[in-house]
Amino acid sequence: MNQYGRRALVVLWKDLLTERRSKESLNALFFFSLLLLFLFQFALGPDRERLQSALPGLLWLGFVLAGLLGLGRSFIAERDNDCWEGLLLTPGDKSAIYLGKLLANFILMTVVEVVLVFLFGVFYNVDLWGALGPLTVVLLLGTVGLSAVGTLFAAMTAQVRARELLFPVLLLPVQVPLLLATVSATQIVLGGQPLADAASWLKLLVGADIVYLVIGLLTFEFILDA
Repeated sequence: MNQYGRRALVVLWKDLLTERRSKESLNALFFFSLLLLFLFQFALGPDRERLQSALPGLLWLGFVLAGLLGLGRSFIAERDNDCWEGLLLTPGDKSAIYLGKLLANFILMTVVEVVLVFLFGVFYNVDLWGALGPLTVVLLLGTVGLSAVGTLFAAMTAQVRARELLFPVLLLPVQVPLLLATVSATQIVLGGQPLADAASWLKLLVGADIVYLVIGLLTFEFILDA
């Protein structure tokens, strides 16, 4: 493995190890997800048809809100512990830091999504097992885009005083095409249709993921130095 890959893996390992010891983000995300499930349950009531039509949107609304909470904390540890200069002084291509952070966020988001999907199935008595394979493809593609742009904006707002306000203001508009594609594709696969019927939305997801990843890798060094 080359130096670039090793740097990315070191950042990934550091973030996962920090999270395993503190469990700060995961605990907050799990409790937040449970709160969302209760709120959705009270809002929708026992109407099953209404629930089936709203489920794809609710699922991704939960992911995005959990992402706002988790992704926004991507660089908090470096800022609070005065390690920002360490990132700036890291030799070599600094996009490896972005890649490591992105992978750590992707893994954490995936863990939260697996738990949320399971809880959605239990709370709303919805059989998600039949569509688990196609749903996994949609979830992974959507999570890559969400993590890519979320990690970039978290770095951009980490040193800003009003970061809690600025982060969602920047993130949500950029996520619109991604959310449109993920909710539509999720609706198709949960409706029992084959994954091929969601091909156009999956192409949009792959395209958005590539664009977000390339922009993140190319611009991260300038954002870090700003």
